[in-house]
Amino acid sequence: MDIKYTHIIKFNQTRTLYVSDLDGTLLGSDSQLSPGTIATLNRIIGERGGLFTVATARTPATVVPLMSKVNATLPFIVIGGSAMWNPVTGGYEHTRGIDDQTVGDVTNVFDRHGAHPFIYRRHGKSLLHTHHYGPLSPQEERFVAERQHLPLKRFFLDDINYRHSDDEALLIFSINKYAVLSAIAADLRATVPRCMVMAYHDIFDPNEGYLEIYAAGTNKAAAIRELAQQLEATRVVVFGDNRNDIAMMQAADHSVAVGNAFDEVKAIAHEIIGPNTDDSVARWIEQDLAINSKL
Repeated sequence: MDIKYTHIIKFNQTRTLYVSDLDGTLLGSDSQLSPGTIATLNRIIGERGGLFTVATARTPATVVPLMSKVNATLPFIVIGGSAMWNPVTGGYEHTRGIDDQTVGDVTNVFDRHGAHPFIYRRHGKSLLHTHHYGPLSPQEERFVAERQHLPLKRFFLDDINYRHSDDEALLIFSINKYAVLSAIAADLRATVPRCMVMAYHDIFDPNEGYLEIYAAGTNKAAAIRELAQQLEATRVVVFGDNRNDIAMMQAADHSVAVGNAFDEVKAIAHEIIGPNTDDSVARWIEQDLAINSKL
């Protein structure tokens, strides 16, 4: 990254970087930011000079609208750490792409299991092109319907050439029954070593799941370390709820699980706070900043 943030850091002498997952953590039960969380985050950023951002598997297509009322200044860590999105300039700031050979090897594994993933590719400064070929699962049909008209994402369905493009592939993604995806993930780990594989349950229905494939070494933890170094942060605090948050929480100086988190997440957290429905993350950060300002 080329942008420096020393003008923000000087107001936050402890240089703590606060990073929160979105779904099930910062977002409420309606998958939105509550008015209370928005107001508190804007105080944290604007009045206290707090270093706050989010790290999520979501793409900018949904992150940008969700965060639109927050006066964010730091890059959002998006697409599982494979990209950063600058909310000030409105574009991708950094990406970690999947090479063409790996894309081919991964999609061959999906073929063996009779499944058809989405391939997410960055197109230009701010667009994401999402390619798919073959039938959609019922879960994927709902997924497409909910996102088909978002301004930062374009779907290309029934794309017979979906494996090949001049655009950089950032993510290979699938939604299905968790048992189906777990079998594909095991096959990928055994046969395609040049990628990062993440399979996890849906937070609302444990029988459903998500499968994400990134370039090797790509995850939210690595992106957070990179951002912390750029900010010259001396302390990193991470908030999460789901199994795909564990790696970034383990890499933090202080990890915080919300009360509704999976038991595995609570077990590795340094601290457990209230649930995502009580503005717990934003309130904790504001209190932490107040404590540190007195030290």
